[in-house]
Amino acid sequence: MTIAIVGAGLGGLALARVLHMHGMGSVVYEREPSRGARGQGGMLDLHAGTGQRALREAGLIGRFHAIARGEGQDLRLLEPDGTLLLQEDTPDDAPLERPEVDRADLRELLLDSLPDHTVRWGHALDHADHGRLHFAGGGSATYDLLVGADGADSKVRPLLTDARPAHTGQNVVELGIPDIDRTHPDLAAMVGRGNYWVLGNGQSLSAQRNGDGRVRVYLSFRTAEDWFATSGIPFDDPAAARARLTDLFAGWDPRFTALIAACDDTIQPRAITALPVGLTWPSTPGVTLLGDAAHLMPPVGQGANMALLDGALLGLALAAHPGDFPTAVKEYEREMFARTSAAGRRSAHVQEILMSPDAGRRMLAFFQPDGA
Repeated sequence: MTIAIVGAGLGGLALARVLHMHGMGSVVYEREPSRGARGQGGMLDLHAGTGQRALREAGLIGRFHAIARGEGQDLRLLEPDGTLLLQEDTPDDAPLERPEVDRADLRELLLDSLPDHTVRWGHALDHADHGRLHFAGGGSATYDLLVGADGADSKVRPLLTDARPAHTGQNVVELGIPDIDRTHPDLAAMVGRGNYWVLGNGQSLSAQRNGDGRVRVYLSFRTAEDWFATSGIPFDDPAAARARLTDLFAGWDPRFTALIAACDDTIQPRAITALPVGLTWPSTPGVTLLGDAAHLMPPVGQGANMALLDGALLGLALAAHPGDFPTAVKEYEREMFARTSAAGRRSAHVQEILMSPDAGRRMLAFFQPDGA
């Protein structure tokens, strides 16, 4: 019986790995032409009870610890005038509760754990019928169980629900400073080893240290969905775009705008969308979803963890009910709906804090609810 997984992201690969461990084959169809065809984004913090649990079920926790960055748990939280609200520096012997890992390194770890033939590269799904996949440019494949692990714009989701992601009121611009320790040691010292957040009135600046020496800088704005088109920022002219973005942070401590000025020409605007919190669908024989395809959330630390655990738990359910896909899928979906609904509510709450007028103080209270 053929298990087809659409999407070679973290969740889809975790599912394929757990199935492989239990002697069950799968085929992963991925639109990218090869494993190194596209950058995979920045760092992820993998939580002990979710993302790390998934890797433990996949037999990969030891290899994960070898590439995880415990110091990435460091946090600095500031206000726009430069006031330091919180600084947490991780001791060398601290437990790895939420270590950072480069998304690309984690994906490579998962890919390396699978037989070479598992992922079929260059297979972009055009649409799916019950029982058959149709690929862009021609070609098709049959399946007995289809798992949509194909992200926010899932081509599998329409088989189960009409729900589509909606704009959350937040737009983000990603920039970056390469080799920051060599090129801007003063800014490197300011950002530190982990995450650096400056929260203002409806907008924020955050910086994240990556394992390759690059610092990714994220500028977030509480704006309308069409803001990228109406803002007048020339994103096709990096120098002019940086200057215009710097203007939007007028009045902020000059150390923060210096981060923007130091960035290179890689500028990526991203509209933040989400699926309705608590989305469910009637269990349908032969089809299910995981990760962003099932429960797209604001990017505040839950999405990748949920996707990994989705994949691991679906794999375990299928292994527990060999040959009985409907029972396994119902069992998986029942747990997944409850778990990810709670995570979605938490994510929406954190995003509301980040976009609020007193975001810095509210986030401080979120991190230190006991006033410590």
